[in-house]
Amino acid sequence: MVLSDSRTTPGDASANGTAPSGEPLDGRVPRRVSATDVVLAQLRAAIESGELAVGDKLPTEAELGRRHDVSRSVVREALRTLQALGLTVSRAGKGTYVLSPRPNPVFGPYSARDLLEVRRHVEIPAAGYAASRRTRDDIDHLLSLIENMEREADPTAWVALDSLFHVAVAGASGNPVFQKVIEEIRDALARQSSFLNRLGDRRRESEAEHRALVEAIVEGSEGAAVHAMAAHLERVETALHSIVRPGTAAHTPHEGEAIHE
Repeated sequence: MVLSDSRTTPGDASANGTAPSGEPLDGRVPRRVSATDVVLAQLRAAIESGELAVGDKLPTEAELGRRHDVSRSVVREALRTLQALGLTVSRAGKGTYVLSPRPNPVFGPYSARDLLEVRRHVEIPAAGYAASRRTRDDIDHLLSLIENMEREADPTAWVALDSLFHVAVAGASGNPVFQKVIEEIRDALARQSSFLNRLGDRRRESEAEHRALVEAIVEGSEGAAVHAMAAHLERVETALHSIVRPGTAAHTPHEGEAIHE
């Protein structure tokens, strides 16, 4: 396998859409690219192009670190993301192997498709019921959660609050079955949230969507709550689609359309 050097030179700027000064040629503010992003992009390209075939073993963390001139922690994070994308599998004591040339994000025991299908059928009606059945305690809890999320600086703590928020909305529905279902998938939701924040820069958008949902529940508007939750899940799916299929982010999946495997 031949992987190119992850470092760039000033001469590469125009090819990357930037002027020699580092300013974007089209006037947009570029998303900051980390060392992990670079390593991930090159490994992913090697897998999707077939340079690394299904069943092939990836180089060790130490070897990848030397090739890219990065620390093992950077390589480890890139490998974790490849696994979350469903492209690789880690085998204890043996290493990391290519699982598929086509991404299918997996969060714990569930694929992105599994989660989205269930969430549409559980969280959207639960949000409507929450708007019509919420108690004062429910309102106080949801407002506290969203305010804490908006203030939280630690990404890991934010993800924990995010998954707890969705459990709280289901709990406010007054139906313990809705709450039980979301509690069951809470860890997977947290993994998905972390994945989207890292690769899709979703945090601020997600907070705004959560705020809109809380406002609808506080107002007791069932229709607005249903719409807010549906819009939130659609944007989650769109973000996942843009990560799984780069270059197709302009496509907004219709309700019921799954991420392709």
